[in-house]
Amino acid sequence: MNQPARIRLGDLLTQEGLLQPAQLQEALTEQKATGRKLGRIFVERGWVTEVQIAKTVARQLRVPFQDVSNLSVRGDIAGLLPEGQARRLRAMVIEAAAGSALRVAMADPTDMAGFDEIGRILKRDFQLVAVAETQLMALIDRSYTGASEMASLAEQLTSDLASVDDALGDLLGLSAVGAEDAPVVRLLQTVFEEALRRRASDIHIEPQQASLRIRFRIDGVLHVQTETDAKISAAVALRIKLMSGLDISERRLPQDGRFHVKLKGGGVDVRISTMPTQFGESVVMRLLNQSTGLLSLPGLQLPEHVQGAIQRAIDRPSGMFLVTGPTGSGKTTTLYATLNALNNTERKIITVEDPVEYRLAGLNQVQVHEKIDLGFERVLRAALRQDPDVVLVGEMRDQTTAEVGMRAAMTGHLVLSTLHTNDALSTATRLLDMGVPRYMVALSLHLVLAQRLVRTVCTHCAEPHEPDAREMALVEGLGLSLDGARFMRGRGCVHCNDTGYAGRMGVYEFLEMDGELITLMNRGDSEGFTQLGRQRMRGNTLRHDATRRVIQGLTTLDEALRVSVYLDEDD
Repeated sequence: MNQPARIRLGDLLTQEGLLQPAQLQEALTEQKATGRKLGRIFVERGWVTEVQIAKTVARQLRVPFQDVSNLSVRGDIAGLLPEGQARRLRAMVIEAAAGSALRVAMADPTDMAGFDEIGRILKRDFQLVAVAETQLMALIDRSYTGASEMASLAEQLTSDLASVDDALGDLLGLSAVGAEDAPVVRLLQTVFEEALRRRASDIHIEPQQASLRIRFRIDGVLHVQTETDAKISAAVALRIKLMSGLDISERRLPQDGRFHVKLKGGGVDVRISTMPTQFGESVVMRLLNQSTGLLSLPGLQLPEHVQGAIQRAIDRPSGMFLVTGPTGSGKTTTLYATLNALNNTERKIITVEDPVEYRLAGLNQVQVHEKIDLGFERVLRAALRQDPDVVLVGEMRDQTTAEVGMRAAMTGHLVLSTLHTNDALSTATRLLDMGVPRYMVALSLHLVLAQRLVRTVCTHCAEPHEPDAREMALVEGLGLSLDGARFMRGRGCVHCNDTGYAGRMGVYEFLEMDGELITLMNRGDSEGFTQLGRQRMRGNTLRHDATRRVIQGLTTLDEALRVSVYLDEDD
């Protein structure tokens, strides 16, 4: 073991010329008043970086410095030092070669007490490596996945449920004292924390014949987190239903609910849906992370021509703006970003939703409740008597709701809503098929925005990609310019769970109603309307927008084809 020496960080940085004596004195004064660590003060003041500090300390102690920002450590190696101690000591085992000393990364190699404690825990020789603290904590977050902890807690719950000595109320956390220590509560807390850390949008808890499977939806794709004993399925579903205020005695019918959970990373609203299946109740939870805040229209990174069309639509005092696309395509996010742009003290905005997904100050938000006959139509009619300027209808679900919304758009209200159609051009036809009168569609509908979400290439492992002949043919077939093209692909790393993708972005197309299109709609000339609509959208379809993102190196052609290949585009 390379025993650290006691050094004075401020003096060391001053000797290296990284810190001025006056800055050191200022920091020492602040440390005396607040008790904060000196290095943290230096970094927050912007005088030095964490990497500069780590490299300086490493040279002084004659230990290696290592950049661990892209390091991948196996869970069994990281687990040699338990996660709790790793976070407290700001240290982690990063290498464990057979027959040689362990390598331990440490944010503060001068911490002799921490050094001694690590030795007592590991009971093996180890060598110190100096690292930047932020990089180390990110590595700890990546390496100590919750999967093993979930499995461990699930095993404990299985064992406790098999014991006749344990009361079910204690296992489920129903007692007022020590509820947070109940096995199922700790299991669910771990599931939620891991889902938040991995940016999951949904948690799927699915009972199988011989196991309970927990999966996360990350960037639109499901990933298995753990599979455990099927015996705990009922206990987990029961606890979630209790948290949601659902009827725990009803297991034969689907139920929907909502609750709020407090986590280390902030509070999360959880929307829950239960459904009886062959082997128990399946539970799906949509995570609505309120701490991330709502996006603004510029924050959506819309193409300039798309943002211009939206701005023209919402600058009008009346009319209807529809956002279309399948479930999970980001429609609600787009509408709320639009509401953010409209929200001020001069406008009254009412939303009619099922459920209310985001809470925005200044809005009058109404939750639809079908069980008490508070449906979309009834709430919308009541909302129009509240003298609104802007009305958001969560979804045009049926003819009556669509007609009330269209009539509101014709009588001086700006109406925003969503509709499930494949593309912008087929939206008018869909409304007619629902039974909405032709004249209403022609006179009230101003803008239809169709959108999808594509996964973006992970910036940590992105590398240039040379398109093959098939890919080039697909790109060139759209007639897009390849000037400055930079095709990229992620090779897979710890930051993206080896998928090559991290995060998602929208791709869009829109149809803006004008005089000619309105005339054709009123005449009932569907063929003429479709042909003119295609001309208006030429070069700006979903497929074009997705492919432009490919050329810019933001996503891959596989992703572009995944969201647009089935669309009938006659370009």
